[in-house]
Amino acid sequence: MEAVLDIEASESLTDAQKRRVVAKAGPVLRAVAQDERSQLRNRELAVERLLGQLEEALRVRRRRRPTQPTAASRERRLDEKRRRAETKRQRRELD
Repeated sequence: MEAVLDIEASESLTDAQKRRVVAKAGPVLRAVAQDERSQLRNRELAVERLLGQLEEALRVRRRRRPTQPTAASRERRLDEKRRRAETKRQRRELD
């Protein structure tokens, strides 16, 4: 069983929602279900999957807030760098 939703023709979505869905998932959403022997159950599964795709396409992702490394993490990184440099310096051949 296949469930199909034409986004452009949908009257239940606002224009902004339509633009978001088309940009993320394309102009037509399709969901196929052939898991069960029952046609009714397959239809229900296809509709559930279609709704899942629609919800995912409508989800607004939160923007990542760029953060600075803490002073302690910077110091740990530099300490490790100094330790690594010292290890490598000890491995070198002395002239």
